[in-house]
Amino acid sequence: MSSLTGVNRSLVIFAALVIVLAGIKAASVIVIPFVLAAFIAIICNPLIRFFAKYAIPKVLAIIFVMLLIVAVGISLAGLVGQSVNDFSKYLPEYKTQIKEEFIWLVNIAAKYNILIDKDQIIAMFDPGKMIDVATNMLTGLGGVMANLFLIILTVVFMLFEGPMLSNKIHMALDDPDMKMQQIDRFLNSINSYLAIKTLVSIATGILAGLMLWLLDVDYFVLWGVLAFMFNYIPNIGSIIAAIPVVLLALITQGPLVASMVAAGYLVINTVMGNIVEPKFMGKGLGLSTLVVFLSLIFWGWLMGTVGMLLSVPLTMIVKIALETSQEGRWLATLLGNGEEFELGKHN
Repeated sequence: MSSLTGVNRSLVIFAALVIVLAGIKAASVIVIPFVLAAFIAIICNPLIRFFAKYAIPKVLAIIFVMLLIVAVGISLAGLVGQSVNDFSKYLPEYKTQIKEEFIWLVNIAAKYNILIDKDQIIAMFDPGKMIDVATNMLTGLGGVMANLFLIILTVVFMLFEGPMLSNKIHMALDDPDMKMQQIDRFLNSINSYLAIKTLVSIATGILAGLMLWLLDVDYFVLWGVLAFMFNYIPNIGSIIAAIPVVLLALITQGPLVASMVAAGYLVINTVMGNIVEPKFMGKGLGLSTLVVFLSLIFWGWLMGTVGMLLSVPLTMIVKIALETSQEGRWLATLLGNGEEFELGKHN
């Protein structure tokens, strides 16, 4: 009887989860700007605390931070917007040239008795669609940023309400000390992750843009911003950012420059992702590589480009929430990278 009750309870929880996810998907127009605003507020909060150390009034600090965000956002939007418009104008021509280059490679392979059906390969693997992936993701993020006023207003209110949140939680929860430890752990993890990831992404974008400028690749500002943004996407973000640039260099400047671009991206992402980032991030956030990749797919499906960019922090929220309940702790362990198991084995 008890096992049947447990099954029923699991079914109810699963059904409730499906309803919640369906609700988020249906209300994505409202949910996505709110989630983005929450993470912008988390990133901005250390800056507000920094200004508070020098006795700068909170209102002035928030106004300054918001003006800084708006100024940077408008500047980037102006630079990138013009590049996107110019690039979109020539996109059909670029895609045609990419297909021709791809067919040329197939013909070269045929000379060495590597026989490939051109029509079948192009039908299965259209190189032009790789450019579409990057441009569609940029367009999707641009659509979200159309609600810039709503996002900024929400960030301002969140920054003002932040210090009072701790007191409200203490009053509302039955076991506030334990819950506050979990919340503090989450905020520290997310603050650390987003701060380090943002700095590494900025450096990645600058280095990629500088390399492309030196190699005289068209729209180097656009590709630098793309490298910055897609560096937030774990595992495959840097690959998605590099593919359209390599293809563009191939059709405009030939295989030699395209090879140099590919090698440059490989070096930049290897150094920044495998040396610089782990050095400052330490052990990271305790998620397995498989979970990081699957979370990218899941949150991308649920919330589009913003979900992909924030897939790791959102998964961390779920993991920490599961760790607080006895029933969900087993699932939190599955989401982890096995460090706790290894630690226990050595002890």
